[in-house]
Amino acid sequence: MRALPVGDSALLVEVSSGHEAQALHAELLRRRAEGLLTVREIVPAARTVLLDGLDDPVRLASELTASEVPPAPPRAREAIEIPVRYDGPDLAEVAAHWGVPEHEAARIHADAEFTVAFCGFAPGFGYLTGLPQRYDVPRRATPRTAVPAGSVALAGPYTGVYPRSSPGGWQLIGRTDAVLWDHARVPAALLSPGTRVRFVPVDGS
Repeated sequence: MRALPVGDSALLVEVSSGHEAQALHAELLRRRAEGLLTVREIVPAARTVLLDGLDDPVRLASELTASEVPPAPPRAREAIEIPVRYDGPDLAEVAAHWGVPEHEAARIHADAEFTVAFCGFAPGFGYLTGLPQRYDVPRRATPRTAVPAGSVALAGPYTGVYPRSSPGGWQLIGRTDAVLWDHARVPAALLSPGTRVRFVPVDGS
């Protein structure tokens, strides 16, 4: 673990894996909830956690690097279910990469339980982990100029759902009508770091 001060009141903590980043994020949230940490924002990423609004980032850096972070506890909240039609244009390519038929690729994905590791790229976009490492898939060699909103996609170890139409190079395996970002909803984002997610096949998959 490495902790780097950022300006006068922020700290960027680097760890060696996504699992460690999730565990650190959960531990920092626990400390804040119990009044053990005063911080304005805690923002996880793939292998870092940013803390902003600290009174003494240097002291916290010393504390964190001298301690071990416990594993992230399981979330008590029920998993969010996202209905999916597994009919994406890249499903056949993903199935071939996995060495299985298309319907089996859909089943493998739907049988997994995912966790939102972090959010980014676009409002409402979550990077979800949950598939075993052997199911990692490469990004497309040529990104699409427009990926439809609601596309369920894979890239590397992550699953994501495009909240709106945008360019993208992820492998598209399905689509959903779930609304990932809604300004009229509180919170606006359907997914947040630590949220459990399951993808549920619907008719036509």
